[in-house]
Amino acid sequence: MEILEITTSIFLGIGLAAAVGFRVFLPLLILSLAGFSEVIPLNEDWEWMGSLAAVITIGVATLIELFGYYIPWVDNLLDAIALPVATLAGTFVMVATMADLNPLVTWALAIIAGGGTAAAIKGTTAVARITSSTTTGGLANPVIATIETGTSIAMAVASILVPVIAFLFVPFLFFIIFRIYKKHRKKSSPRI
Repeated sequence: MEILEITTSIFLGIGLAAAVGFRVFLPLLILSLAGFSEVIPLNEDWEWMGSLAAVITIGVATLIELFGYYIPWVDNLLDAIALPVATLAGTFVMVATMADLNPLVTWALAIIAGGGTAAAIKGTTAVARITSSTTTGGLANPVIATIETGTSIAMAVASILVPVIAFLFVPFLFFIIFRIYKKHRKKSSPRI
């Protein structure tokens, strides 16, 4: 097993997991299209993701998800549902793109790096949306939805085409998440 192949598959998986944190089905659709077009190899057990049936099914789910995020308050409901789903999807995209490693190593990396990355990003976007809903009555939510969708597309495409760039962008996303968390925590801290 070549170290470069393993490293590239890890970068690809983490980049896609970050994209899943913004939109659950959109990165899965991009991964499915990449597998269908044979742009990237999928893990042997996950080759079904590159089938036409998977592309169509995930495509329909993507459209429903995208439209749902443009309806104020429905987007908050989607965020509540999406946090555990994004964690699972982040784990699965990591497994689907991993080079042939020991299954224990593959799943450990997928759960920690893939699921953890997706959960951290999804949790932050959910907080941003609920804050927007309460402060603007949901009027700013379509702007947030557009930014999240664009970021998800950019991260997923970058992960497929240049995995190292997507991987390097993930710490930047975590820095932004940390800043948002710190700012939100300051606002919600009780004054003594």
